[in-house]
Amino acid sequence: APPGPDAAPPGPDAAPPPLPEGPAVYEAGRLVSPITPAVVAHLRAIRDGAPRTDDVFAKIGASATVSSAFMHCFAGPNVDLAGEDDLQRAVDFFAAGEADGGDPYTRESLAAVVGWSARTVIAGDPSPLDDELAAIDPRFALVMYGTNDIQGRNIDRYGDALLTLTDRLIAGGTIPVLSSIMPRDDDPEADELVPAYNAVVRGVAQARQVPFVDLHQALLPLPDHGVGPDGIHPTVYRPAAGARGCVFDDEGLRHGYNWRNLLSIRALAALVDVVIDGAEAPDAPHPPILATGSGDDPIRITALPYTDLRDTAASPFRALDAYPGCMAAQDESGPEYIYRLDLARPTTVRAYVLDRGSVDVDVHLLGDAHDPGTCLQRNHTGVIASLDAGSWYFALDTFVSAADGERAGEYLFVVVADGP
Repeated sequence: APPGPDAAPPGPDAAPPPLPEGPAVYEAGRLVSPITPAVVAHLRAIRDGAPRTDDVFAKIGASATVSSAFMHCFAGPNVDLAGEDDLQRAVDFFAAGEADGGDPYTRESLAAVVGWSARTVIAGDPSPLDDELAAIDPRFALVMYGTNDIQGRNIDRYGDALLTLTDRLIAGGTIPVLSSIMPRDDDPEADELVPAYNAVVRGVAQARQVPFVDLHQALLPLPDHGVGPDGIHPTVYRPAAGARGCVFDDEGLRHGYNWRNLLSIRALAALVDVVIDGAEAPDAPHPPILATGSGDDPIRITALPYTDLRDTAASPFRALDAYPGCMAAQDESGPEYIYRLDLARPTTVRAYVLDRGSVDVDVHLLGDAHDPGTCLQRNHTGVIASLDAGSWYFALDTFVSAADGERAGEYLFVVVADGP
């Protein structure tokens, strides 16, 4: 029972009440996403969802994952952790893992093939993903797609595939580690899209509260961005003795594969700590986001790149039914969420709404959250706009079909800024 009105107040040494906790937010600037108590609880729930082999991980991706420069070196003697001795436990843990007669480091994955996209690996019944999971029964998976997906110039389809891939892994008890992709120095037009595709990766990881590693951020300061003469594939450190992808001293970390190997083993080491060994979360709880998403209380876009996943079926707001400022005849009388972006200087932004299946959520750029007559742009998938300094609003609104009714559901919202 609660204390009565005459109960003494807590003593000076009493523990403060626990702070409310929300899902972790994967802000830019970290090479490995935060692992808060909420994330730990979620990862353990995935673990408990299905029996898997704890000391095995799968490699899922395209050519940069197929390469023997990725992870193979951890199975050999030429590993230099350069002072990060806490990673040795994870190196040894997975070296002892049995993956269909071999170890997970040198395993030639059925789910990693040159030229593949995120859609390819989940296609078919069984899919290549299904085949690899059945073959090695992994508790974890290192996932990187996007370099080839950009060629299709369809970010909506990419987001759909990456969410589906991630959800299938989670449903089967395999914890994915999602990675951003390298710069596309071979193609300026493709490279211009890399930040948006990487924001989708970050957004999917944040939405599902699974680990994310930012390889792109690690590579940007390197000579030639840590990629080779083709402008796509990472380089590996090659002293006179041969390739050394697991050397993490200053010289080694001038190369792309060395960085990818380091970030991957860091993420795996953290997972071994909290999922296998039961350690406490290394990061503090993240406070909940309390904004309701109405025009009076919009969700704040706090920094770019920005990602957020919501479900319009859960929104009580139906203030905006049509957008005459954009000369739009579509029926948008379904539920919506409103976001606010404050810009300190003129900025060109790309804003995308990615949905799946029968869901149809459209993005609208507004000058006033309450006035659809101030609509500047709208689209089914995304808008690109050069905006002045000031406050701008995005309405993520549900289309209503004459035949099928409201097309409400889950969407991923991504906003990035062009240029530095």
